[in-house]
Amino acid sequence: MKTKPQALVHPIPPLYNEDSRLLILGSFPSPKSREARFFYGHPQNRFWPLLARLLDEAPPQSVEEKATLALSHHIALWDSIASCTIVGASDSSVKDVKPNDLSGILHGSWVAHIACNGALSYTMYMRHLFPATGIEAIRLPSTSPANAAFSMERLAEAWRVILPILDT
Repeated sequence: MKTKPQALVHPIPPLYNEDSRLLILGSFPSPKSREARFFYGHPQNRFWPLLARLLDEAPPQSVEEKATLALSHHIALWDSIASCTIVGASDSSVKDVKPNDLSGILHGSWVAHIACNGALSYTMYMRHLFPATGIEAIRLPSTSPANAAFSMERLAEAWRVILPILDT
């Protein structure tokens, strides 16, 4: 049975506080993330294990632990897409995009750097959000399980570019 496209609105609020320095943008929450009502909720997504590895912390398990890990290292999280039509979690199926408004995060924090988790996030950011923010984005390889070309070691090597931002 083929999955039909769904018109969806982003159900998860941004995660940030006034001390956030780096905003990591995904594209749009997967069905598992929407169900968990938090970022990178699919058990096979490597975001949380990768972040823990880079920051030399224990991998977080609960939503509270994940939020604490991000915020304690000055990381804000959100997605570049506010609403779209999508089939499941397929980036290639995304249509009818409306971007998220980043002004609340940018005005309510010290965020001066933006990193995009994956090609779709980067493309949407550059097309829809960069003209308003003027902040160049770092394009990072996706932590999605669909990105099988990148081992955890390759992801860690690529994502290390965020560490100097967090040390400032």
